[in-house]
Amino acid sequence: MRPSKRKPDELRSISLERATSMHAEGSCFIKFGNTHVLCTATLEERVPNWLKGQGKGWLTAEYGMLPRSTHQRMRREISLGKPTGRTQEIQRLVGRSLRAALDLEKLGERQITVDCDVIQADGGTRTAAITGGWVALYDCINLMSERNIIGNGVLKANVAAISSGIYNDTCVLDLDYAEDSVAQADANFVMTNNGGIIEIQGTAEKEPFEQNRFDELTELARKGIGELISLQKLTVC
Repeated sequence: MRPSKRKPDELRSISLERATSMHAEGSCFIKFGNTHVLCTATLEERVPNWLKGQGKGWLTAEYGMLPRSTHQRMRREISLGKPTGRTQEIQRLVGRSLRAALDLEKLGERQITVDCDVIQADGGTRTAAITGGWVALYDCINLMSERNIIGNGVLKANVAAISSGIYNDTCVLDLDYAEDSVAQADANFVMTNNGGIIEIQGTAEKEPFEQNRFDELTELARKGIGELISLQKLTVC
């Protein structure tokens, strides 16, 4: 039995709320159970110096956790002088994942920054950030289209992410903290609406696991991502 009483292939309760920031070009407040993340998308009429003159745009991401998003207060990373290795790894993952949804040449020489701020953490913050970040990105692109800044075809695909892992010798979907902290193995999957794989991050915590177990984790992730993309489409329709 899972701590949350969910079935092995059952997601936590998911909600996506659009337009939660009055200033950002796109925004989404996403809840994966008790994990809550505010995602905003900001448009800038510039690109990084290394990309100037190439006729295409860029998407980057930043990620952070509020001091009391976890059980104990953590120091703000600005007070540490630089982001931690974990933070850098996650924001690069979010950036790579959402760039895969865009035609950067059709975007033109513009940059979109997706900020993901964790309000409350209970496992799966990176997967929530990617899934909610896509909704914020959609609204940003839609606004640009309405203002005739860009043409059609800039946003190529839906992108969502989910975790799966082995808990008590059972493959389960969408691990919360109680499961993730003691899982025998866990993996994060990022995929598109047509089933394309963007990234997989997987780790065995103690003992190696067999290929058939990985295949089971992958199928669980495909099921979960399919459900998340259906929710994204309902949210933005």
